[in-house]
Amino acid sequence: MTIGVATIVRPAALVAALGYCLLATLPALADGGGAGGSNSSTTCQPGEVYDARQNRCVKRQAGILPDEAFTDYAYALVKAGRYGEALDVLNLLKNPNTPVALNYRGYATRRLGRVDEGIGYYLKSIALDPHYAQVREYLGEAYLVKGDVVQAKAQLQAIKNLCGTTCESYQHLAVAIADPADL
Repeated sequence: MTIGVATIVRPAALVAALGYCLLATLPALADGGGAGGSNSSTTCQPGEVYDARQNRCVKRQAGILPDEAFTDYAYALVKAGRYGEALDVLNLLKNPNTPVALNYRGYATRRLGRVDEGIGYYLKSIALDPHYAQVREYLGEAYLVKGDVVQAKAQLQAIKNLCGTTCESYQHLAVAIADPADL
């Protein structure tokens, strides 16, 4: 039986294509995951929010969307690096004191350079839901920004207790602790 070059090349090409696809998803994984909704990657022009019910952008104003939709959209803005706008959207919430909203508010303020303020929001989020792993990941990152590796490792241990070492929050914070240069 003779094995042709095409037989060997096809599996190699498949492996290469798969590797490329995995590399293309790394930026999405690097943002720390999240609880964003199905349209959490859709962003609109400044002053607008995405309305999944209408499948379009609408003028940003209080009450036009449920809090969960505003929170999901704030997450999309955070992922896009539009931190100030994310805070503006979070300001429209009827109930801004949910673990997820406080987590995203903490993330946005931390990324705007207000690390201590961000830590305050993370701690409020944890007080409401001590089992929310993502907020502990972001809190650990905030501690790393401040140079407090001990506190970051304490958050890593808390995440390990919540979801083990295979969950995204654990893996992301472990990578950040090993090399905090990208924070």
